This record gives sequence, structure tokens and C-alpha cells, in this order.
Amino acid sequence: MKDPIAKELFDILACPICKTDLKYNDNKTALICTKCHKTYKIKDNIPILLP
Repeated sequence: MKDPIAKELFDILACPICKTDLKYNDNKTALICTKCHKTYKIKDNIPILLP
């Protein structure tokens, strides 16, 4: 499955709460913080990074 977010953007994204790296969930419909485990949905290939 192709990544919904361009690699250049994905590489600079961070959790708005704890500033840690994000990873995709299993079906690549959301991003998950690797530290606080907050989940952020992806709508129309745009990550919704609202705390």
C-alpha cells in the first residue's frame, strides 16, 4: 500500500503534544505517536494533528 503522506512531509511530522515521532497504523488511515500513543486521523491524505 502506498503511503498517504509524502515522505518529505512525513519525515518532519511530530506529535503536537509530546513532540515525538509518528508512525502509521496498520492500514495507514491514521498516525500514532510512538511515545504517548495518541492517534491522529488522516483525511484526504492530510494528517489532522489537533491535540
